[in-house]
Parts: sequence; structure tokens; C-alpha cells
Amino acid sequence: MSFRATVESMSKIMDDMGITELDLERQFLFGVYRKHIHLSKQQVAAVATPCAPMAEAKAKSAESAENSISGYALKSPMVGVVYLAPEPGADTFVAVGKQVKAGDTVALVEAMKTFNPIKSDKDGIVKEILVSDGAAVEFDQPLIVIE
Repeated sequence: MSFRATVESMSKIMDDMGITELDLERQFLFGVYRKHIHLSKQQVAAVATPCAPMAEAKAKSAESAENSISGYALKSPMVGVVYLAPEPGADTFVAVGKQVKAGDTVALVEAMKTFNPIKSDKDGIVKEILVSDGAAVEFDQPLIVIE
């Protein structure tokens, strides 16, 4: 069985069972490699090949959602998991109606176990927060609307 076929098979089994997280561990002569992987429905859907009408409908809904945003949409510069606060239980970086200045950190995106600060590129007031804390985000996905 090819690697791709193995991954697709495992993905289907995980989806059927509702598994969203994996802990991998492999022992080598020089140490142990450990990796925690959190899978979202978006990532699993990317492995499957949707039929053409479904793919077109998804593209149209994403396009219409982006067109409905009024104001400046601050977008994610990478794929990862977005966090709206510096740590669990802490106050969020921004809230709807709060004034932000260019250079203010508005969120963190975790990619490859590194927390990357997402900074505002312009001054304004936060009109809308488009993501929830701990959600998986894609490259160029709008996160926050600033007016």
C-alpha cells in the first residue's frame, strides 16, 4: 500500500471514529521523537476529494462571505491554530469596539509549535472578530475586521 493510500485510509478511519487528535512517539538510538497532532474537520476535508458541484458551492460560499465583510479584514499570514489571548484564562488581546493601533498584537497563530504574533497593520476600531479562540485557520483567512 502506498503512503498516500495509507494516509487516506487512516484519515477515513479517524473521521468515522470521530478522532481529532493523535499522539505519535517513535524511539531512535539518539532519543525519542514525540509529536501531538490536532486535526480539524477542515484538514480532514482537504484529504478527501469532493465532487465538483460541492467544491463549486464551497468556493462560492467562501467568496460571498469575504464579499460581505465591510471594513479592513486582517488576514492570517499562515496555516495554524489561532489564539485570541496570550494564555488560557487571560484577557483577550482585542474585543469588539476596542481601539487598536498599527503594530498592536491582536492574536497569536500557532504553527509548528511556535506562537506567531499577529499584529494590526492599521489604526482603527475592531468591528468584528471572525474566528473563535483555538480554531484552525487557513492562510489568508480573515481573522478580524477593523474599521
